[in-house]
Amino acid sequence: MRFAVLGAGAVGCYFGGMLALHGHDVVFIGRPVHVGAIRDHGLRIQTRTFDKFVPADASTDIGAARSADVVFVCVKSGDTADAARALSRVLAPNALVISLQNGVDNAALLRAEIASPVICAAVYVASEMAGPGHLLHHGRGDLAMEASASSESLAQVLRTSGIPTRIADDVRATLWYKFVLNCAYNAISAIVQLPLGEMSHRDALRETMRAAVAECIAVAAAEGVHFADGPAAIVEQIEATIPPGQYSSTAQDLARGRRGEIDYLNGAVVRRGRAAGIDTPVNRTLHLLVKMLEAKTAAHA
Repeated sequence: MRFAVLGAGAVGCYFGGMLALHGHDVVFIGRPVHVGAIRDHGLRIQTRTFDKFVPADASTDIGAARSADVVFVCVKSGDTADAARALSRVLAPNALVISLQNGVDNAALLRAEIASPVICAAVYVASEMAGPGHLLHHGRGDLAMEASASSESLAQVLRTSGIPTRIADDVRATLWYKFVLNCAYNAISAIVQLPLGEMSHRDALRETMRAAVAECIAVAAAEGVHFADGPAAIVEQIEATIPPGQYSSTAQDLARGRRGEIDYLNGAVVRRGRAAGIDTPVNRTLHLLVKMLEAKTAAHA
């Protein structure tokens, strides 16, 4: 089985790297800075228990996905539509496409362009790219995958590669729950440039997280998605499962001068809330503040 990872960033390099580490044929498709390092030295995977250079193929050309049996789509949500159009021109007819992305709309965007089967998965991993071709893993690394004809056999491959994987009973609710977790802490971590552990000791930040979650729950309910947990329980879940030293992906993007996904996180809550007649002032403010910081960073680049 040959795997292609479209988007050689912190998520793609972790899951693709674990597959490569366990002997699977993996090609990483990404930016030249990472592709060059992976080609020259292998992908460096640094975790709490090991630090290894893993040999793997890498390319900047989407055509490298042509021979893949499974393609993991790990690009930013804002790049999904372009990625879908590009993949549609090179994919083998029986290839399986899996979205390992933040947000709740990516699978639909992929399906709109791609004839091959597309499924989605909720991703739980704390990692970052510490340098060219250098993945630094902080914790977790599991998937909740949409049910399909191929899901169980693929899940078994992932499990034997050190990736805990389950088949979600209701993948839409699972994706929405992960989406709410992201909306709760991603923007705040970026705005204050603090990891979760330091945020959790500040009552005002925890209160803001709970308020953002309450708005997300209301918007989700308007779309037919309901959660057993309330805002306080969801914030506690974040604090219990995300490593305390982890900065959010939005915080990492902002610190490195890269465009993030805030339009597809808190911004999406605002848009969906507006469509449903639900006011979302906390998410609107978080979205606005991150956009202002992104603009400031871009101006100084």
